[in-house]
Amino acid sequence: MTEQTFLLPDLGEGLTEAEIVRWLVHEGDTVEVDQPVVEVETAKSLVEVPSPYAGRVAVRHAAEGATLDVGRPLLTVAALVPEAEAYREEERAGSGNVLIGYGTTGATVTARRRRPRTRQAPPATPHRVPLVVSPLVRRLAREGGLDLSTVEATGPGGLIMRSDVERALARPAAAVVAPAAVVAPAAVVAPAAVVAPAAPAVVVAPAASMAPIASAAPVEPPAAASGERRIPLSGFRKAVSAALTRSRAEIPEATVWVDVDATRLWELRRQTPGPGLLAYLARFTVAALRQYPMLNARLDTDRQEIVEFDRINLGIAVQGDRGLVVPAVLGAEAMTTGELDQEIRRITASAREGRVTAQEAGTFTLNNYGSFRVDGSAAIINHPQVAILGFGRIMDRPWVVDGELCVRKITQMSFVFDHRVCDGGTAAGFMRSVADAVEDPASAIARL
Repeated sequence: MTEQTFLLPDLGEGLTEAEIVRWLVHEGDTVEVDQPVVEVETAKSLVEVPSPYAGRVAVRHAAEGATLDVGRPLLTVAALVPEAEAYREEERAGSGNVLIGYGTTGATVTARRRRPRTRQAPPATPHRVPLVVSPLVRRLAREGGLDLSTVEATGPGGLIMRSDVERALARPAAAVVAPAAVVAPAAVVAPAAVVAPAAPAVVVAPAASMAPIASAAPVEPPAAASGERRIPLSGFRKAVSAALTRSRAEIPEATVWVDVDATRLWELRRQTPGPGLLAYLARFTVAALRQYPMLNARLDTDRQEIVEFDRINLGIAVQGDRGLVVPAVLGAEAMTTGELDQEIRRITASAREGRVTAQEAGTFTLNNYGSFRVDGSAAIINHPQVAILGFGRIMDRPWVVDGELCVRKITQMSFVFDHRVCDGGTAAGFMRSVADAVEDPASAIARL
């Protein structure tokens, strides 16, 4: 019986490990290709991982609550033997239930099977099941209406990679171009640092060919001192810790603030039922990013280049039960204020319920500190992005308008940027573009 072992894949977030939250199958269960088999926790979401194999679950290699490194065995699936094949196996071995002088024998079976051998047709080639382990790759193919069984795989062990799907999607649009010249549209390319999984992370190998994996000796945890307790970091907190530490270590960030009179925007929202305040702020942010594209980018330190993106995937910081997550509104540059409002509400609701799926990473982050009733924050940039914009709570404050003191709706806008990609003048120009739109939303919307 053939067994195949499924290794924990890189789920598109550049992580090195994941925590097993809940198994969806038991040992002995029968699974189909693409059937979700386990729920794992990554840095940004709970992800259901599908099986690339069909068969019977032979071994679950990790218990619930365990942390598993990417590339380590997750599940071993044994191939199912068809009933007809099982019958032939019994026939070749002899039934065993015979009377003296009757029944099947090895010689009889062998002689009977030799005669038709020359007339047997060659076995049919089994249908190739597309080998895909990344939810991101599946989502890209599904949105493009692509049949994965038609995609030529270039990954290890016949694995279909993201680049394979993008190449297949681009082919119909460039039918007159030689295959070597076909490239994926730039509009769907996300930051390479977060979506291009390394090959070892997605290798799937038969169990028979795998060498035994040595396990390190368990480390005895230190005893808690009197009056303290030790709480192990979850897989989520480990990933957050690593990401924020990397950001602070690598990015020379600078922070600037400005107080903004949001009275007119407040009145527009009150008088015009529909999109919420955050949707308007998102629309103004997207417009400013189109004016200052170097802020919708990442820094390629290896080649010393700033990589600007045509597509704006606007990350929205959301505080959920598991912690802070940043789902993204994909293609925000093509959305109206109403469409932004609907998508923001959808992804924030999913994030708070822990239902965010693996997807393309954001290219810029918008944060609403006002929901926590604070005025602002010197935030940490969501690496590999180069900037983050935040708004504090809107408060009634004394303000001078046309030489007269009056009460206005004031909010504080804070902007943190990577000083390697731009200087203070660019940052100030971006902030004023957003602030001016907030202070005079009717004029800003007319220009959009």
